Amino acid sequence: MAGFFFAIMNVCVKFVSHLPTLEVVLFRSIFSFVVTYYYLRKNNIPPLGNNIPVLTLRGIAGCLGLIGSFYTLQHIPLASAVTINYLSPFFTAILGIFIVKQSVRPVQFLYFALAIAGVFLLKGFDFRISTLDVIIGLSAALFAGIAYNMIARSKGNEHPLVVIFYFPLLTIPVVGIYTLFDWKTPIGIDWLYLLLIGICTQVAQYYMTLSYQSANLAKVASLNYLGVLYALGFGYIFYQETFNTMSLIGILVILIGVFLNLYDRQVYKFFKK
Repeated sequence: MAGFFFAIMNVCVKFVSHLPTLEVVLFRSIFSFVVTYYYLRKNNIPPLGNNIPVLTLRGIAGCLGLIGSFYTLQHIPLASAVTINYLSPFFTAILGIFIVKQSVRPVQFLYFALAIAGVFLLKGFDFRISTLDVIIGLSAALFAGIAYNMIARSKGNEHPLVVIFYFPLLTIPVVGIYTLFDWKTPIGIDWLYLLLIGICTQVAQYYMTLSYQSANLAKVASLNYLGVLYALGFGYIFYQETFNTMSLIGILVILIGVFLNLYDRQVYKFFKK
């Protein structure tokens, strides 16, 4: 569910590529702040939560991750941007070993490697992507991995809305100051896209937070790779991106990697018989 709404958000971000990245992040954060704060107050949930250091790190990492993610979405082809951004499950799983003491069977690293190989097969090496784009994209994936682990650390201690609230709470001051000096007023349909970015991200973040708080971190991270498939589909619909043989092989490899990781123990028991 979260992956689908994030995919819609990606398309909308691409449609407002003519607006400054931090301005788009600001609009998205303001929407999230207003909606989340409303529901926190409505349900009498303390907005600052219990573990402020963990929540603060989640907010900072989420802020940096989103800025990098939106930058790549605006500056390089949609599917290529999502391909780079969706390397975050790799960082999530690796960091999860140290941050939340999440157990990962050694063979699961092979599954992740298989999925990552599928991602690169899917799009190949796009020479329209600069070194800076790659660095920003990988940095976004790294910060997203940190944020997801902080969400997992809050499991059982924080309400999902509190976890979500810390993102706009820390993002608005950071990007707001910069936006004052690099403002470009949205016009016409831009406002609709910005609204959809806010709505889709809010819904997606809620479901994502629930999944990271209630499920195995590595397996939830693996499911994120399905977002690449959404990107290819929407890329074809809105930007006429076509599929070649290598793309189809890449899709199959990703699905195999996801399947093996999700049903790791069942597969192990099957072959052990």
